[in-house]
Amino acid sequence: MIRRFLRDERGNYITMTAILLVPLMGSLALAVDYAQISKQRQATLNALDAANIATARRLVEGATDAQAKSYAESFFKANLSGAVDSTDAVISITLPKNNTGGGTLLSCAGLKYKPFFFPAFTKLMGNTTGDPSKLDFRACSEVRLKNTMEVALVLDNSGSMDYLGTGSGQKRIDLLKAAAKQLVDTIAAQAAQMKQVDKPVQFGLVPFAASVNVGNGNASAAWMDKDGISPIHHENFDWSTMSSSYSSTKYAQKVGDVWYARGADWGTQKDQPLTRFALYNLMQHIISKTWVSNWQNVCISYRTNGTCRTWQMQDQGGYSYGYENVASWGGCVESRPYPYNVTDDPATTATPATMFVPMFGPDETDRTDSSYRPANNNWLTDRLGGSDDKARQQYMPKYFETGTDVSGRNYGMDEGPNVSCSTKAITPLTDVSTTPGLNSIKSAIDGMTPGGATNVPEGMAWGWRVVSGGAPFTEGRADSEKGNDKVVIVLTDGANTYYTPSSVIAQDYSGTNYLYGGNDNAGNKAIYSSYGYAGTPYQGGDTRLFKNTSVTKTDYSNSNYTKALNQQFDTLCANAKAKNLIVMTVSLDLDSSNTTEKAQMDALKACSSDSRFRKDPSDLSKPAKLYWNATGSNLADKFKEIADELSNLRIVG
Repeated sequence: MIRRFLRDERGNYITMTAILLVPLMGSLALAVDYAQISKQRQATLNALDAANIATARRLVEGATDAQAKSYAESFFKANLSGAVDSTDAVISITLPKNNTGGGTLLSCAGLKYKPFFFPAFTKLMGNTTGDPSKLDFRACSEVRLKNTMEVALVLDNSGSMDYLGTGSGQKRIDLLKAAAKQLVDTIAAQAAQMKQVDKPVQFGLVPFAASVNVGNGNASAAWMDKDGISPIHHENFDWSTMSSSYSSTKYAQKVGDVWYARGADWGTQKDQPLTRFALYNLMQHIISKTWVSNWQNVCISYRTNGTCRTWQMQDQGGYSYGYENVASWGGCVESRPYPYNVTDDPATTATPATMFVPMFGPDETDRTDSSYRPANNNWLTDRLGGSDDKARQQYMPKYFETGTDVSGRNYGMDEGPNVSCSTKAITPLTDVSTTPGLNSIKSAIDGMTPGGATNVPEGMAWGWRVVSGGAPFTEGRADSEKGNDKVVIVLTDGANTYYTPSSVIAQDYSGTNYLYGGNDNAGNKAIYSSYGYAGTPYQGGDTRLFKNTSVTKTDYSNSNYTKALNQQFDTLCANAKAKNLIVMTVSLDLDSSNTTEKAQMDALKACSSDSRFRKDPSDLSKPAKLYWNATGSNLADKFKEIADELSNLRIVG
């Protein structure tokens, strides 16, 4: 056929050839352009996907928005094959919101294809423009960040949690345990499906009452004040009462801001700092007194020349004493002085006020007041006489003088030096996608016991520190890591409380009149708790409880203490949310008709973050607040709603 075509001289073949030549050559041109654009398109898509994945990794590592965009563009251009001119392909990046956990990284690229034959062909076919832009294309690649989550359960363990929950017939603490474990189980089941992500969901537990227990195993931690350098470490302790005039072999000497043990009678403590830890380690009392015989032949009469006239066997023995430590540190710490009580600032010896100080309730006066009321926390015999009860309280030799009689006892949690320390220790973040981790958190929840006052801001502050990427607890991911949510869930069943000495029942070891309340002979203005004594000025100014609040600074009443704690809580909440912490709050059995409880409900709601997924039913233009008002009868349902909210913060798969 081809040969006939080539030999044929008739005009119709020439005409047909001329007619067919255009579509034949056009098809060939389009085939060449199509193959070329397909090649360039695939190269662009490959470079786009690679750049998107690589940039997502950089975001998770903490790259800034500007760094991420610059990195994406450079990576994209570097991975374009030689078939594509980098000036013909343009990438645009849409970043997820900064550090808000999850979200997607969207990268789009546009390719401006420069065809070989398409313009000429279109003109030949009568299209005078031959517009090559008709072959341009745009493609997008979307990568979801890993969506991990770290949650601190900050749960009220105060004495009122031992009350029955409204409409339930069960104690609030038991209802809380069941609801909290159900929440952990729900989220843990989802986390177990994320096989490709390390530690997809971690939970920590912060039981709180009057204070927070960080665990006595942290006594030697770098963030604990082991040298007594914090400006609050020696509040209520007058080490000058142990000067060299008191004893030349066992005295205290101040060098800079640190007190040191001087003299041979200190034993291994000699020349070491005198701190609250030293008090715990050195305080002893006699638990046994046993006579040990030592019979010897003793001269009982002498001749004039000095020689023995009469010998007699006598027992020259003495008492052997058994000692026991008065107490060991229970693990609770005081609130740091403002502003560090409401921040997550790292503890550093360069700024002594940032260090964490172990709680130590001073031994209060042995004397009663005119109504025969004893001190709330009288647990040692005063070694100083006189009527100055403040001096008797601050007199340091009493902690080291054991006497010669069997006396005293060992003091445990929430008594003696550990007064106001009633909760179990913090459980750090634990991976609940594993069975051991899940069981560990649930066991810690089951171990909670109610007792003590209510200090919500201190509980929340430690919840923040638990999920934080830095010390004291370092199990959390870096704060700069994207694709990870840090959540604190705060539940309380009462208003913040800090008590005056007369408003609570004095400890039963204070004396026979303990049911009448405690005295305030020493002017402490409050029982000892995490802010120390309300009557102790901080560095000559306001008491620490009142610092940076607008409350009346001379009103030493329970109601004013509550107002001060509420304001500390407000400041803490603002600081935490400014650092992208997600705050969920729950009030349990609070009565809105009670002014004090209504204030707590309002504070909890104001503290909570906005939901990313739900709208406020009363105003659909606003997001719903992450606040739940629960009763004993519906607490489990409210925690299911919290579980739904947490589930929406992450992607399973």
